Amino acid sequence: MSNKNGINKSVRGSKEAQEKVRLLVVAFLQKQEGSQSQAARLYGLSLGGVHKIWARYKQKGKRGLSSRKRGVCNGKKINGKQASEVRNLIKDKLPEQLKLSFGLWTREAVQQLILDRYGIALSRWQVGRYLRSWGYTPQKPIRKAFEQKPEQVKQWLEKEYPAIKNRAAKEKAVIYFGDETGMRSDHQAGRSYAPKGETPVIKSTGQRFSLNMISAISNKGHLQFMIIERFNGEVFIDFLKRMIRYSKEKIFFVTDGHPAHKTKKLQEWLEENKERIELFFIPPYSPELNAQEYLNQDVKTNVIGKKRPINKAQMRMGVESFMNKRKNNRKQVQKYFHAKHVRYAA
Repeated sequence: MSNKNGINKSVRGSKEAQEKVRLLVVAFLQKQEGSQSQAARLYGLSLGGVHKIWARYKQKGKRGLSSRKRGVCNGKKINGKQASEVRNLIKDKLPEQLKLSFGLWTREAVQQLILDRYGIALSRWQVGRYLRSWGYTPQKPIRKAFEQKPEQVKQWLEKEYPAIKNRAAKEKAVIYFGDETGMRSDHQAGRSYAPKGETPVIKSTGQRFSLNMISAISNKGHLQFMIIERFNGEVFIDFLKRMIRYSKEKIFFVTDGHPAHKTKKLQEWLEENKERIELFFIPPYSPELNAQEYLNQDVKTNVIGKKRPINKAQMRMGVESFMNKRKNNRKQVQKYFHAKHVRYAA
């Protein structure tokens, strides 16, 4: 069966069919029969694919539309020792640390690394096969601030937090991880299936509104939260007062070094209530060490990103409903501590 352009769908993925589609796209654009977006829809391609076809044609003419050979090995391989070295470098170093002009470990970056170190030129496809055989997969990286000091993180993980944990056990205190977060109506999260080449459209209100929240969780499954208009030292003290009011046990509250967490008034209040609560700080620029961050992402994704509230009242109602469900599900709260970077506190 052929479509209106004479391309047999059963061989759509063949080299010949792909070259024919490229030629048709170029002819369509040359004759100015429509835009690149229209060409993408007409020939079942992504807009990026049409961009590449047109760019290849402008650069090399029809010669640039020919299918390229994939996975050509040319008999070149890296040996076992070299493969082991590359695996370790990818695991322990960033490309820029090895003076490579890449921000992430892509196939091209690994390809360049192998060429620079061993003088062996591999294709991207060969590099991809090596990566798969090593068990390496493309993953979304977490963000870490350049200002983060690894020695402080190590100190926290190996000495400071274990000491807090031991004290909590002796004093029968509960360790909470707390944080504040802001939620915006235009937060985007998740993916939506759609036909290839047709980017899904999400309808939402053109109005922008936001909501703030302060919350805290423990590895025992406790959760406390408070919806707020804005965050400052007074609000933080109010939240801590509520926490000790409803807790029979002493609270060890772990958070970041936000200025509102270090005001003079707060220090005076903590001194007056030191038998009920103490404050501890994770290393600077290390949000991944705070289990509360994973709850924040959860609520943003499920309430804001996927449900798309149309006004602030609806947003608030959705957040409160979601947080109350989490509060009543201790096992789910405990799962936030299963994330790789906060297992130390599980």
